[in-house]
Amino acid sequence: MKKEVIINATSGYLMFSVSLLALASGIYCLSQSYVILGIASLFIFIFLVPGFFIINPNNSKVLLLFGAYTGTVKESGFYWVLPFYAKYAISMKARNFESERIKVNDKLGNPIMISSILVWKVDDTYKALYEVDNFEEFVKVQTDSAVRKLAGSFPYDQFEDEQASITLSSNFEDVNKSLEEEVSERLKLAGITVIEARIGYLAYAPEIAQAMLKRQQATAIIAARSKIVEGAVGMVETALKLLSNKKIVELDEEKKAAMVSNLLVVLCGDKETSPVINAGTLNQ
Repeated sequence: MKKEVIINATSGYLMFSVSLLALASGIYCLSQSYVILGIASLFIFIFLVPGFFIINPNNSKVLLLFGAYTGTVKESGFYWVLPFYAKYAISMKARNFESERIKVNDKLGNPIMISSILVWKVDDTYKALYEVDNFEEFVKVQTDSAVRKLAGSFPYDQFEDEQASITLSSNFEDVNKSLEEEVSERLKLAGITVIEARIGYLAYAPEIAQAMLKRQQATAIIAARSKIVEGAVGMVETALKLLSNKKIVELDEEKKAAMVSNLLVVLCGDKETSPVINAGTLNQ
């Protein structure tokens, strides 16, 4: 497999001076009736002109001579080569690409919507131009393929796979690193360097989004209730212990059970309680 070859072309300023000299010589010779010499000078001028080209910063020119790759000029400036060379411009600038949102299945088979953002640039102009048919289209297709593979490698979250160490919705650094490695490996063939690859959009597919939202809400409510009950039991235990230690009131087992029940209702209820004043005895 061939690789990029960096070459230095002839200075354009030098050849521009030569071409102007040829033009001036041709005009002078024709004015002095030196027809053959004048035509020859003008022919040299016409021959030199197509060989000039300019390279802007972070751009390059790939040179081919009768179908054979000769090299790549990457240094910005004004240059000249033989007019027989075919010249193809390739930008070396970093480029952004955001893939379309696609519907794929995660590791557990749940349909999700996902897209990616890719920052890339051409590193090897020979591979970009001749190892693939269209390197820009190649980037799009391979990025899409990498995103599909990534989505199928991890679950969306841990609700259905509690043993999963990496999920798409939480472990962003690990997921983005995995995506970057996968895309880099695929684009290496085209001489493209991946600067950054990350998930741009991630959500459940519309047909299951509402159900998944309810499941998440239910899980959050259960977790919150567990914490509330745990705290309420501790508070009841502390209250009974303080009443017993300070001998404020003597409670038998039945009264303790009633008190525990009332306290748990007050502490665990999701609505404000209404106080009731007992004007009788503890037994009423």
